[in-house]
Amino acid sequence: MGFRKLVSTVRFIAWLLALVTSVAWSTVHAQQPFYSGKTITIVVGSAPGGLYDLWGRLFARTMGKYIPGNPTMLVQNMPGGGSMIAANYLYGIAKPDGLAIGMFQTHMYLEQLIGRAEAKYDVRKFNWLGSQEKGQMMFYIRADSPHKSIDDIIKSKDVPKCGGSGGADQTALLTRLIEETVGGKFQRILGYKGGGDVDLAMERGEVVCRATRITVHFSREPFLSWEKKGFDRHLLQAGKKRDARLPDVPTIYELMDKYKTPDGPRRAAQVFLSGDELGRPMTAPPGVPAERVKILREAYARALKDSDLLAEVDRQRLDMEPSSGEEIQTLQRELVEQKRDVIERVKRLLEN
Repeated sequence: MGFRKLVSTVRFIAWLLALVTSVAWSTVHAQQPFYSGKTITIVVGSAPGGLYDLWGRLFARTMGKYIPGNPTMLVQNMPGGGSMIAANYLYGIAKPDGLAIGMFQTHMYLEQLIGRAEAKYDVRKFNWLGSQEKGQMMFYIRADSPHKSIDDIIKSKDVPKCGGSGGADQTALLTRLIEETVGGKFQRILGYKGGGDVDLAMERGEVVCRATRITVHFSREPFLSWEKKGFDRHLLQAGKKRDARLPDVPTIYELMDKYKTPDGPRRAAQVFLSGDELGRPMTAPPGVPAERVKILREAYARALKDSDLLAEVDRQRLDMEPSSGEEIQTLQRELVEQKRDVIERVKRLLEN
């Protein structure tokens, strides 16, 4: 073999080896899951310490193991505006790549329903991953308050001060609903960063009442200590039937029957209270590729069966009644697609 021919052969073999190596590397690289080596951020629309934060951290510890590529997951708290900041961020700022997901206040659909200018999102366009619970609201007041029942508040000239984080949080919603359906007046002190701040305000006497989910009240501090000390009194629950933990506390439906609430306010109440069926859903932004939404939904559902998560649920005395992402997607659409007269009534209530 001549020298030139030998050199040409060596060069060809080198080129062929390089080509094979390149193809092999590309094949291996293409087979790597999208989430391999990446980090998913769970944006929580409330301050640390509440149940949204607790659930966000539980999912951060468990979901990753059920996502191909086993990404790192972390929580970023983004309180403000009763979760408005977090909802707007996930809708219009976060990249739709499946690396940002989040949880914000359940009743944010109401802000969209009434056309609130600050609401820059459409709950129908989020990619809902699922919800781990369905939780009804309850209303409570300091035990040293002169009001022993909702009837007392209706009859009293002394207006109780109730604390909340924003216009669509439980306190704002339930107190307005009580006013609309059965009468009574409340002074709402809103703008606290989260439920923990409202609880401290109650202990300091800045406010005397608040609404929250029944699950919250019977699963964590300071409520467990409050129960032992007799610090607060339970006045109302928002479900259609009484919760076993509140057997002597009337439902808002019982009070509407008692006070013969007209059909209009009842329909508005249904829009308000149906949101409790959402629980604390998790979502991905609009525009996330369908295959990644599928991955995230499956990981969410599998995380809810994770032994470590279930053990923590038992330890924390949390409720679980899961809904799929598809179910939440349907319910969100139904909640914001209301008749004009219902929307106007809800709008008037929220803007009071």
